[in-house]
Amino acid sequence: MSNFVHLNAHSSYSLLEGMPSVKALARQAAQFNMPALGVTETNNVFSGIDMSKHLVEEGVQPILGAQLALCVDPENYSHNPGFITLLVQNHTGWQNLSWLATQASKNKGRFDTTQITLEELNDKSEGLILLAGGGRFGAVTQCFNKYGEEQARQLMEQLSGSFDGRTYIELQRHKLIEEKTAEPFLLDVAYDKGLPLVATNDSRFLETKHERAFDALLCIGEGMTVDESNRRRFSAEYAFKSADDMCELFSDIPEATQSTLDIAQRCGFLLDWVSPQKMFMPQWIKKEGDPAVEEILKIESEKGLAEYMDKYVYPECADDAAKISAKKEYDERLDFELGIINKMGFAGYFLITGDFIQWAKDNDIPVGPGRGSGAGSLVAWALKITDLDPIKWNLYFERFLNPERVSLPDFDVDFCQDRREEVIEYVRDKYGHNAVSQIITFGTLKAKACIRDVGRVLNMSYGQVGQIAGFVPEVPNPPTIKEVLATEERLKELYDREEDVKRLLDIAMQLEGCYRHASTHAAGVIIADRAITDIAPMYYDDPEGMPATQFSMFDAEYSGLVKFDFLGLKTLTVIHQAVQMVN
Repeated sequence: MSNFVHLNAHSSYSLLEGMPSVKALARQAAQFNMPALGVTETNNVFSGIDMSKHLVEEGVQPILGAQLALCVDPENYSHNPGFITLLVQNHTGWQNLSWLATQASKNKGRFDTTQITLEELNDKSEGLILLAGGGRFGAVTQCFNKYGEEQARQLMEQLSGSFDGRTYIELQRHKLIEEKTAEPFLLDVAYDKGLPLVATNDSRFLETKHERAFDALLCIGEGMTVDESNRRRFSAEYAFKSADDMCELFSDIPEATQSTLDIAQRCGFLLDWVSPQKMFMPQWIKKEGDPAVEEILKIESEKGLAEYMDKYVYPECADDAAKISAKKEYDERLDFELGIINKMGFAGYFLITGDFIQWAKDNDIPVGPGRGSGAGSLVAWALKITDLDPIKWNLYFERFLNPERVSLPDFDVDFCQDRREEVIEYVRDKYGHNAVSQIITFGTLKAKACIRDVGRVLNMSYGQVGQIAGFVPEVPNPPTIKEVLATEERLKELYDREEDVKRLLDIAMQLEGCYRHASTHAAGVIIADRAITDIAPMYYDDPEGMPATQFSMFDAEYSGLVKFDFLGLKTLTVIHQAVQMVN
């Protein structure tokens, strides 16, 4: 194993601030024989689950963390001194980082930018390692360069006081004047206070050859062009360097590279997969004296089935013998389904789903009849979750829930598009605003849009870029730029003949697939049995609105969170309005 590990790498989850995928970072760390890797995204923990999966696959220990903007003076938040890096040691540290990352996102409404305050950091420091100093963006470095030594020392005192024995002075060497100016001060503080030094590299791309592509990525994020001088730039020094390169760079301070291994040994937390039986299933809210939730499900299902038998099944029976036979068939199916549901621990899931659907119907909010595999459940029909009799239509319950293939039940519930939010608000009020959230999704730089974005930042003409982008077909799953280049002879001819086209496509091919922005899932809503920040950080697109988990749909389920689908269907709205007009 190498004698250095990166503790401050950025992936594409840093949203136009980092270029490689987590999987690519994991492969590179493994090729460099690094025993561990710290990936610290800018102001988020989006990559937490991907790290826990892909790094372990490569035999590399994941060190979870984040690079958070720190607001030292809330009265002058626009003069933010810079970033600090936090690394997770244990479960308590993860919960605190989750809270801090959530608060940083929420504070955007308070400060106009994503950041945390010193007070918030001090309150949630347990279980976290602090890297203070950093390169040109480091809080202490920027404080020193902007306000002088006295204020920088004061900031260092405030930071280290909350991270007793867990504070490291971070040194970065990207051949920048800001870093060279601040380094003697950082060394003095480290020796004066007896704080260990640690060497990091603020890696934003994998290899030096990616420098130009990353520069274009920054311009996409900042809405600028490569020709503009007044913008941020990252040199080739921000590549993912080998352990030998880092040890040579800090050969005069060998303890700084050794500290990276020490920190790796102090961090022992992994976001592991949570099985469906142990997920953070929301609890059915019982009244005093109510029986167990499994018994409630049985009572409610039998009550609903008896009503539907009288209303729909018995009228179609030819005689009493047919009614007896039908009752036997339906009762056996109900008992069979209840046995599986209760055994798998999903009784509460059915009751909760039935409750918010019934609330919607009681409040004249149109609800769909049910679709997908959930329509195969007789219990769902009896609870009025669906409007389809699965026995009449020969639908299989096992497609929905099967003990041989353990997975969560998943009802696709359609609501009137105009009033869907009312149902979600009902759920938030009932189960707690901190236990209900939406789910984040990530938009990527796809082939056609990527070509247009890169063409804009390269200052190429709109018509020329449009012509090149036009070679990418308008289909649901378009081919990659590389695939189009291999099959489209006219584009290949332009690529070989014209230097600016070659430059455009070379950069676009490197950036294709990078995450571009975050948004919220169209239908998914998380309901948990506790504050979601105990499990995953939250993302606020609107500080006053409903947050989303910082983990995408499959990552949220991986971490144990339970998703319910609240789909807004325009068709239901149109039908409902038509009925009202007719009446």
